[in-house]
Amino acid sequence: MNIHNAPVSRYTAREPEPSLPLASPYRLGAHLTQQGVDVAVFASHATAVEICFFDGFGPYASERRYSLAKAAHGVWTGHIPGIRAGQAYGYRVHGRWDPDSGLRHNPAKILLDPYARAITREPILHPALFSHSVDEHLNPEPGYSPDDRDSADVAALGVIVDEPGVVDHHPYTPWDKTVIYEAHVIGLTKQLPGIPDELRGTYAGVAHPVTIDYLKSLGITAIELLPIHAKMSEPFLTKQGKENYWGYSTLNFFAPEPSYAMQSSIDAGPQAVIAEVKGMVKLLHDAGLEVILDVVYNHTCEAGSDGPTVSFRGLDNSMYYRHSSARPGQLIDSTGTGNSLDFRRLPVIQLTLDSLRYWVEQIGVDGFRFDLAVTLARQGDSFNHQHPLYVAMATDPVLSRVKLINEPWDMGHGGWRTGQFPPPTADWNDGFRDTLRSFWITEPASIFSGGQGGDRRDLATRLAGSADLFGHGRTPGGRGVYASINFITAHDGFTMHDLTAYNHKHNEANGEDNRDGTDNNRSWNHGVEGPTDDPNILRARRTTMRNLFASLIFSGGTPMIAAGDEIMKTQHGNNNAYCQNNEISWLDWDLDEHQENMRDTVSYLLRLRRDHRVFRPKNFYMGAVAPGDSILDMAWLDNTGESFPDHKWFDPNVRLLQTLRSGFGQDADALIVINGNPESRVITLPEGRGNPFRLEWCSTWERPRRDAEVYAPRAVTRVDPLSFTLFFANPR
Repeated sequence: MNIHNAPVSRYTAREPEPSLPLASPYRLGAHLTQQGVDVAVFASHATAVEICFFDGFGPYASERRYSLAKAAHGVWTGHIPGIRAGQAYGYRVHGRWDPDSGLRHNPAKILLDPYARAITREPILHPALFSHSVDEHLNPEPGYSPDDRDSADVAALGVIVDEPGVVDHHPYTPWDKTVIYEAHVIGLTKQLPGIPDELRGTYAGVAHPVTIDYLKSLGITAIELLPIHAKMSEPFLTKQGKENYWGYSTLNFFAPEPSYAMQSSIDAGPQAVIAEVKGMVKLLHDAGLEVILDVVYNHTCEAGSDGPTVSFRGLDNSMYYRHSSARPGQLIDSTGTGNSLDFRRLPVIQLTLDSLRYWVEQIGVDGFRFDLAVTLARQGDSFNHQHPLYVAMATDPVLSRVKLINEPWDMGHGGWRTGQFPPPTADWNDGFRDTLRSFWITEPASIFSGGQGGDRRDLATRLAGSADLFGHGRTPGGRGVYASINFITAHDGFTMHDLTAYNHKHNEANGEDNRDGTDNNRSWNHGVEGPTDDPNILRARRTTMRNLFASLIFSGGTPMIAAGDEIMKTQHGNNNAYCQNNEISWLDWDLDEHQENMRDTVSYLLRLRRDHRVFRPKNFYMGAVAPGDSILDMAWLDNTGESFPDHKWFDPNVRLLQTLRSGFGQDADALIVINGNPESRVITLPEGRGNPFRLEWCSTWERPRRDAEVYAPRAVTRVDPLSFTLFFANPR
């Protein structure tokens, strides 16, 4: 087991030197002044708080302690002269030890400042890292007594740094032109050809011209990075020699994860790590690309009551975390991680807002995706769609201008809330994901096995922008079309390729006997589980992927692509690769002809979306003729080219539909023909405006073509089985 059991010193109480009073109103955290550093930390139940400065690393050479003064509202403050940038520090907090009441004060434990802008390292897993006594396996000792070992040698320390300075450059890409690419700093560039070795898997690598050129050529406008906040892996992973690769185990909400920096930046110190992150954002901005961060404010790395004490738990356990009102020592967990931050508490909301503003103003990021966002909007067990945190973000002069995206669920009671968050935020649309997977994957699998599919109502609703979820509210039009973040796959779950190649998850490499990860994959292996040499099966899988991509890119809403799907990335059936910092997760850029064709197809479809406003509606479709136009804004048609009869929407055997979208005289009209049948079908094209229809693209093509056919209105033609076909009429 990777537990460090080397002896550490026992805690020795020393009389700290007094700090000086602050000369001005406090700001939480440690901030440099011309004379030293101003300090403020929240610890409302403490009886005394010391800030401790360490000189040297590893076994620290010396420690200087200063007592802070208790100010108003549970905050402790002080000024310490002579402190300069680069100084490592932490807190010792005195107070009651009463775990049954939720109080876990233990001055033997060095605590990381929640507002630290940089850290020295990830904490080292060791018994001394726990505020309660544990055995060699890190299980609590009987009696749950406080542990008296000093954690200074194994804790993560904050580092005093110069403020990076305000960023005033943002692309501010309009929502209708936004295409999101969800990627991991390491996985994206670890094996990308053309990037120098030192930059592979780093912040600088993400901003290298090779990476930027690839993203731009694909048609991406925003890169959404999996968490880059400083992290600490869960003890059970560390014991196995693994890590939380995805980063959903936050140690600190201000400091960037240092291990993602170049080795030269790490060697130069925390200020250089911050500069690398800020430089990455600047270079991406210079290329017109936005940077969105996946952020995890719903919980921390301290896990459940038996977890380590590295920051929040030792500062003010009962204020930061949700606890049972009947049993104050018992944590309430709506995140599946052992703890949940309590967003009824002002300090939690303030910490979140301060962190968000820091990353926008000082680092320059352009938005956030909130992991398990329902927890952020909980008041006790209830979900409040006008939660004070969301009201604050919506009215904040900084945060209201950037992109705010919710993962609209958590693990708690009533945790599914897609479409129920307030403007100006957007939601990951799991309804879109599930409906499109069902139509193109599981329903054809059922049909080939003698079953049948479902009706077409939900499919049409998702393709049109999910007005049922995002069109309601007091404001006409609700949250708008682009509040729907449409996606087929994300970091968790199967990749696009694996959706078409595996019926079952294969997570054996995770060391949990394949129990982890979802079983609700809505996948289909097309006849063979995993790799195969059968050309017919491989061709069918590729067609299914192209059907999914086309549905994603041409639907109303904001498309999000998981990194590597466009090159048919496989994780070999692993649908929960959260602990796999290796070739399972890294993108493999050694592409064969079919992978290059898929990449070129995705780039082509994204270019069509960018060039044609008809795919980027300003408002939800009304099924009516707009002023000055002569055709419906969107018409749903059957195989005869006539209006789709009401009864056919409920018939599971009707799996062909056409939809004609108006370009309103400013753009081409787009005709999409979806054939969900396992056989080809004869269709009659609609009348439209009476202009010819040009065949632009079909999902059965291995790569885009230039010699497209042209059809007269009301012409009869045949469409391929299980295909998505696009025609243009009335071109500009």
